[in-house]
Amino acid sequence: MSLELSRKASAVKPSSTLAITAKAKSLKKSGVDVVGFVAGEPDFNTPKNICDAAIKAINDGFTKYTPASGMDELKKAVCDKFKRVNNINYDTNQVVISNGGKHSLTNVFAAILNPGDEVIIPSPYWLSYPEMVKLSDGVPVFIRCESSQRYKLTIEQLDAAYTDKTKALILTSPSNPTGMIYSREELEKIADWVCKHDIYVVSDEIYENLVYTGEKNVSIASLNDEIYKRTITVNGLAKSYAMTGWRIGYIGASVEIAKLISSVQSHQTSNPNSIAQVAAIEALNGDQSSVDMMLAAFKNRRDLIYEAVCSIDYLSAIEPEGAFYLFVDCSEALKHSYKGIKLNDASDMAKYLLDDYNVAVIPCADFGFPDHIRLAYAISEESIKKGMDRIAEFIKNLD
Repeated sequence: MSLELSRKASAVKPSSTLAITAKAKSLKKSGVDVVGFVAGEPDFNTPKNICDAAIKAINDGFTKYTPASGMDELKKAVCDKFKRVNNINYDTNQVVISNGGKHSLTNVFAAILNPGDEVIIPSPYWLSYPEMVKLSDGVPVFIRCESSQRYKLTIEQLDAAYTDKTKALILTSPSNPTGMIYSREELEKIADWVCKHDIYVVSDEIYENLVYTGEKNVSIASLNDEIYKRTITVNGLAKSYAMTGWRIGYIGASVEIAKLISSVQSHQTSNPNSIAQVAAIEALNGDQSSVDMMLAAFKNRRDLIYEAVCSIDYLSAIEPEGAFYLFVDCSEALKHSYKGIKLNDASDMAKYLLDDYNVAVIPCADFGFPDHIRLAYAISEESIKKGMDRIAEFIKNLD
């Protein structure tokens, strides 16, 4: 056939994280002892009270359509959580429940972007952000944030990136892939800048419960009325409640934006899974002890993997403040060769680590930093130790 397929779809980059994760799982399934530092997915089971709520929903026959933008009961639970945890006041008509955090984000860009609108994305970034922006005919504008600034943007950089086409800024705190967190003071400066230029801020707060500093994560929308009007707060249950497969995400925004998102979703997917919505209500309203348990476990793992990286020559990292990723600078290692072959970027390291040492890591070219790798420590402490020993052995064998 000679029919041309969609140029927009053809331009989308496949997710390198999902591709490497799939390869590691395939090797593991075939019996290879692979240590996978790849998936952004808690290794814990979904807490029992949440599962029980879903089972009850099934037994009660709650398997029909719900309103396209989500059940009112779940929207109410989300509003209560926004108030209780984030100190943000949203009404139910400002909340949309979607099929996971990714779906929530794609809905946001569909609602706010017109062709040619620019979206500022601090780099390093989660690799899906640019593709989501482009799918809604927007233009990603990257700001490179160095390790010397703890991978966080500055107002001076925002000034340099701003044009009359700037429509939004994506802000992620805690960050994937760095684990860095913006302080209240830093957020206040960014909020002032956003209000001054009258643009939107898309605040991705999916890792809000995974904070190791002893302080609560600050939501930028909570700072004042002006930034509240311009913020679209995006969240979900995947990371905090080990509910990755349940696919429930949500947004809080102005009534106008929520209405547009609801309209888009009503035609594209209709409602999120009814059973998962009931489970989400229990997650948000029920016993939160599992969240604290997982946080404590991830903190121990953070300490373990950070100490291990610090002990390995040619590798360096900044201690993560949140999420469950370690962003590792491999630039010194890349000055060397392996088996007489020059290492060009972190993807070469990732290939050799998987092929020769059975360790799966994420090379970060698609995150904006080709000389870094991302290590997800959402695995057991035993696996972390084994995997880091293998990475240390690879580094020892560099020429």
